[in-house]
Amino acid sequence: MAHPFTFPIIILAAGQSSRMRGRDKLMEVVDGAPLLRRQAAMARGVTSGEVIVALPVAPHPRYGVLEGLHVTTLPVPHAQEGMNASLRAAFAALPEDAPCAMLLLADLPELQAGDLMRVADATRLGGDTLIWRGATQDGAPGHPVVFAASLFPAFSVLTGDNGGRDIVASAKDRTVLVRLPGNRARRDLDTPEDWAAWRAERCQP
Repeated sequence: MAHPFTFPIIILAAGQSSRMRGRDKLMEVVDGAPLLRRQAAMARGVTSGEVIVALPVAPHPRYGVLEGLHVTTLPVPHAQEGMNASLRAAFAALPEDAPCAMLLLADLPELQAGDLMRVADATRLGGDTLIWRGATQDGAPGHPVVFAASLFPAFSVLTGDNGGRDIVASAKDRTVLVRLPGNRARRDLDTPEDWAAWRAERCQP
């Protein structure tokens, strides 16, 4: 099977779903599969490069839903620190020769394979641009995000839970936004009420 692009994809999936009151949002069923499996399969289908999924330390149910997908599961020992622990670990695990890498949040259920390909198609290495970023139809920045390899070292010193915002801000003038349909690039569902409302929307005629 031919893949549209070859560079690696990182999927951040080590969060605790703390606002779900005992449920795991990444195990919610979307398009017939747990959301995490859907996202990982989508990533696996669009790149021939490595797909790295940052996860809580095993044992954890999320590992089971990834079986058979030929992705790399990456335990994050200090995941409770926040998103930057996952970013540090995942960028450190990238192949040394990766020219860039796509970052994808696991909890964006409306993203489609075509959205990942659109951002990948916009990626032009070797020029002044360092970041190619999915955005909403109205231009609000979101995901996925492609980072040029020259930014990788900056991820090694991240701390806290700001999701690498300082790195993104440092390259603000060297960023290309790629508009995707609707609110796909930002629509996350963090609470049971969010999920119920989203499912009700999908059922509307």
